Amino acid sequence: MGLPRLRIRRPRLPRTRAGQRRTVQGLMLLCVLALLPMTWLFLSTGDRLRTTADVPRTEVAVVFGAGLWDGEPSPYLARRLDAAAQLYRAGRVRVVLVTGDNSRTDYDEPDAMRSYLTRHGVPDERIVSDYAGFDTWDSCVRTRKIFGVDRAVLISQGFHIRRAVALCQAAGVTSYGVGVDDKHDMTWYYGGTREVFAAGKAALDALFRPDPRFLGPREPGVAMALAAARR
Repeated sequence: MGLPRLRIRRPRLPRTRAGQRRTVQGLMLLCVLALLPMTWLFLSTGDRLRTTADVPRTEVAVVFGAGLWDGEPSPYLARRLDAAAQLYRAGRVRVVLVTGDNSRTDYDEPDAMRSYLTRHGVPDERIVSDYAGFDTWDSCVRTRKIFGVDRAVLISQGFHIRRAVALCQAAGVTSYGVGVDDKHDMTWYYGGTREVFAAGKAALDALFRPDPRFLGPREPGVAMALAAARR
């Protein structure tokens, strides 16, 4: 006895002109809804983007993690750290807060970022590590609630910096963003495409303001580093 044949029904397009019109209108509405978060990002951050040359002097710079290669910062992360080191050497920031993922013992973004910065001229005592920056929203919330930072320069790639600024603003951190230059390779285009989808989550985070995955007690690292820098 043979097995019964399965019939796969293909979706049918409406046959009437009115039905086709409603289908097109529905697709257009979905496209508009999908683009609304990106529109919000551009409108809310239009006057907040700067370069390393013209960013306002701010006491704290925040560098977001961007992956490790064999325990060292990935090329994209290295360029973010280069910009932070440049701002420090130019006297435009006093302290660098590195925020990244340390959810596993064999993966430690903040310590790798710290080591890179010290090799590029930033004193160890001017670097503060956030080991629970698991995503952009978590990093922004922790910057404000855990480290007490209410004003900062944010450093990331151009395709990510608007989302970082918008989320930190929503978390209570007055922010300016520095989007570092990079060659437009496959990683760049992947990052830009990913931002279209990440913008939706960002809008929801800004609207509902959930607690980060890990909050914990207040940490005095930034305040202590700034006090030392002012002596």
